[in-house]
Amino acid sequence: MDDLHSSIGSLFVESLQVRSFRNLVRVDCEPGERFNVIAGDNGQGKTNLLEALYVVATSKSFRTAKLGELVGHESELASVRATIRQDGDARSQSVGLKPGSRMVKIDDKRPQTLASYAVRTPIVVFHPGEIALSMGASDGRRRLLDRTALYLAPQSMTELESYSRAIKARQKTLELRGIDAPELADWETLAVRHALAVMQHRAHAAELLAMHTKIAFGRIAAPELRLEVSYVPSAPRTEDEYRSSLVRLRTRDLARGSASIGPHRDDLALVLDERAARGFASQGQHRAVTLSLKSAEIEVIGRARGVRPILLLDDVSSELDRERTAALFSFLRDQRGQVFLTTTRPELIDTGEDPSTRRDFRIERGVLATASRPAV
Repeated sequence: MDDLHSSIGSLFVESLQVRSFRNLVRVDCEPGERFNVIAGDNGQGKTNLLEALYVVATSKSFRTAKLGELVGHESELASVRATIRQDGDARSQSVGLKPGSRMVKIDDKRPQTLASYAVRTPIVVFHPGEIALSMGASDGRRRLLDRTALYLAPQSMTELESYSRAIKARQKTLELRGIDAPELADWETLAVRHALAVMQHRAHAAELLAMHTKIAFGRIAAPELRLEVSYVPSAPRTEDEYRSSLVRLRTRDLARGSASIGPHRDDLALVLDERAARGFASQGQHRAVTLSLKSAEIEVIGRARGVRPILLLDDVSSELDRERTAALFSFLRDQRGQVFLTTTRPELIDTGEDPSTRRDFRIERGVLATASRPAV
């Protein structure tokens, strides 16, 4: 796969301060601009550190929707602050968290919207659970579409949130007032309006992801395999047909407790040699598909925002065979962006021959310290 165009700008975390975030009581570090290898035994805080980086970049966690869970034991407030350098210019980003609320700032000023904050520092995370992208339920693939759509069009987040509120209000009206409640028409009109916008954003994201996933898959997988990627909306693409379908499905939706159609049921189809990858692919092929999807996510987001996204890799080498691991590190070296990766075996991490591109850390019981590069 061609790496990002040479004119793509640079982006990296220059310094990081974490306070009372899960088991990370106090972390202060200055990461390197390329590879940052965080070693430690399981349960010491490696993933928590990557999560803190993701939170300061996006204001969200990749592990939980309940941000109160991020606040350390016996603490009332957690915070993450980073100095980000982009094309030579520095800015600060910070997130303060306590149960039920969060405060985000850029250069100590509140951004206009959370979406504008979330796209400022593009970041992509790849963890062992990502294998579910290929073999799991559709919700993971929807999140991939929405993450990508956010960087392509930040307003897509608002459209999705507005759709969710409207379709939930429709369901509540069905349950409280019945299928003939007059206000249902208004909620359905609103839901359709926002749903069509969400579908348009997802279709654009899917088109770009499909193109770059196929390119990456051609490099990673066996040459005779063919992968097709396509967006599969669950609702009609025209306003009148969609609204009519919601009216027709009121009785069913009342019985099942949720809307039968809509963006909350969309999927990203993955077809391997004309058969659904979910039920057909081998374990190795699932890993190749997942790695290709993540490679495409990096590529699309980087081109959309004009910088190389920061990449977080949480012990993914343990989930890949030797061939896919080699392909992964070859890809990472080609990208030339900042990478944070965790491992229990730092000596197995191949970041290339140039030692200046790698900075090693060790974490034990939530305490981070610099470490020397292990002998291979």
